[in-house]
Amino acid sequence: MIGRIAGILLEKNPPHLLIDCHGIGYEIDVPMSTFYTLPAAGESVVLLTQLLVREDAHLLYGFATAPERSTFRELLKISGIGARMALAVLSGMSVNDLAQAVTAQDTALFTRIPGIGKKTAERLLLELKGKLGVELGAVAGHALGANAADTLNALLALGYSEKEALLAIKNVPAGASVSDGIKLALKALSKT
Repeated sequence: MIGRIAGILLEKNPPHLLIDCHGIGYEIDVPMSTFYTLPAAGESVVLLTQLLVREDAHLLYGFATAPERSTFRELLKISGIGARMALAVLSGMSVNDLAQAVTAQDTALFTRIPGIGKKTAERLLLELKGKLGVELGAVAGHALGANAADTLNALLALGYSEKEALLAIKNVPAGASVSDGIKLALKALSKT
């Protein structure tokens, strides 16, 4: 599996890139969110990648950030959503906007993306609920740090709902360790 590419950006033709990595040119497709962050042609670039192997092709997709790549992977797990549709979703909205839409179950944001109708939007929201919305929505909506995200995941594993866990985490100080965060959150949950 090719997980990361570092090299010289030779060509930029949305959404396709050509990156020279020690004499080998890799053709990579990227979402527009990544495309807008790229340097000029001829400069160094580093992308996280996802390799998809098909009967007729090996396709490489690149992402500027780890959340973009993990969101792409989650989208590919949904029946009827291929790599092109996943790229369209990531090109149509940021990862944070996507997570907030999933948390709020907002179909209108998805239907603005070309190729996604109401039924597909509803299926995306249903499939991503509890996967993408909790993890990324919490980070986007409440600016949680790594420890707070781990605390949130621990509360969810204990059986608390997303709403209860997010409310409890609001009471946890920003610099708290995971174990202290869990204790404080559980204390807040026991009062409600």
